[in-house]
Amino acid sequence: MRRGSVAEFGTVFVLAGSMLSGCAIGPNYERPADLPDAPAFRGDMEAAEKSFVEELPWWEIFGDPALVDLTDEAISNNRDLAVAVARVETARNIVGATRAELFPQLGYSGEAGHGETSENYGTKGSSRDFFLGALDLAWEIDIWGRIRRSTQAARAEYLASEAFARGVRLSLISGVASAYFELRELDRELEIAIRTAESFERSRDLFQRQFEGGAGARLAVERATGAYEQTAASIPELEARIVAKENELSVLLGRPAGEIARGTSLSEQQQPPAVPAGIPATLLERRPDLVEAEQFLVAANARVGESIANFLPRIGLTTFFGRQSNELGEFLDGSSRAWSVAGALSGPIFQGGRLWSLFQASKAEREAATHNYDQRVLVAMREVSDALVAWDRLAVARESQARSVAAYEESVRLAFVRYWGGLASYFEVLEAQNLLFPAENRLAQIELARLRALVQLYKALGGGWSLDQVPGEETSPTPSAPEPEPVAASDFEAAS
Repeated sequence: MRRGSVAEFGTVFVLAGSMLSGCAIGPNYERPADLPDAPAFRGDMEAAEKSFVEELPWWEIFGDPALVDLTDEAISNNRDLAVAVARVETARNIVGATRAELFPQLGYSGEAGHGETSENYGTKGSSRDFFLGALDLAWEIDIWGRIRRSTQAARAEYLASEAFARGVRLSLISGVASAYFELRELDRELEIAIRTAESFERSRDLFQRQFEGGAGARLAVERATGAYEQTAASIPELEARIVAKENELSVLLGRPAGEIARGTSLSEQQQPPAVPAGIPATLLERRPDLVEAEQFLVAANARVGESIANFLPRIGLTTFFGRQSNELGEFLDGSSRAWSVAGALSGPIFQGGRLWSLFQASKAEREAATHNYDQRVLVAMREVSDALVAWDRLAVARESQARSVAAYEESVRLAFVRYWGGLASYFEVLEAQNLLFPAENRLAQIELARLRALVQLYKALGGGWSLDQVPGEETSPTPSAPEPEPVAASDFEAAS
């Protein structure tokens, strides 16, 4: 290659590189509507600068070592989470593959063969050998930003896959916590059923002895027997539900069905003294589903720019450098050297409306992504409000139900005192016992509902704990998404 040709070739690359620093064509990304600028969610009373979700790691909220161990095991072994992580790796490599089009593509080729011309071609038939070895370089100069837009879309889809994986992780953590609390509630119901059955059994035996001694009625014996058997029948049903819940947890933990270790009882689960009012609405920006929806919107917006660039000509450079010869012995001679540098320009003229249809489709996809993001924001606000109201109202319900249980327990004691004193019949005793059993169960269910409301509040806020952290590890900040590349105005922006 001549010295001048080398200089010219280098100049072309420098000019092409300077073009790449320009703006990509197409509409710039702008968030369609910021998160609601409300001082507090519905259900709050007043604004607060900080929230418990910012200050306490999730495993310190409930203080149950068994729950911490189960969550750690689920994060390590859950299959759905492993699938989501693998998809993140797939999306990350797709970004690299898409971005590679920005750079010159270098390859090689070689050829060796033997041929013979036909005698009917007009000259006497002859045979010859041919040999070729070359390095090929091709580069599309991304003047309009088509490749950059495609890369931007791929990067946004990668960030969306990361957010989806965080969402799976968040759902897994909250699912384990909810299932564990449901298991502990079933344990509580089983304890109540066993204790109630024993109480009815003692009443039945008492009435039986009185009947056999001639001081009681057979009706009392039968009523007490019926109450005992009805309560006893609920015990195996609860045992079956406990096994089913343990099996459900085992799947979340990524292990075969089996027993689940217990920790703190349902009523002794540690809870924050109060959920501070006025949780800032900006905390919703870290919800994985909102991040995912917005990144899909970024990708759809970039696809619009990519579809616009498809209308414009593609400019590229191709180079060839190698050796070619008809004789193998001459292949390495200086005279066999061959090279070329060429510029290429290609663009569409008529394609039956294909490019226009793709452009309109990309705009429709961006519109759908915009509405999806807006809808996700509304749903997020609703979920936080629901959880806040449930947490607050269930606290009042629990206090009332606890007083109800205490009153029924006292009524059972008084009924027996009155019965032994001859002031009450067996009906009064059985009625008091029958009222206590469902009241205790209802208290356990309210306690479960309140714990689940707290878990749902953490989930609705995008994770009150650090999703990148497990017990014993340091919290690491989540990297922020890169800013979208600037874009230039074009005639297509008005149309978009």
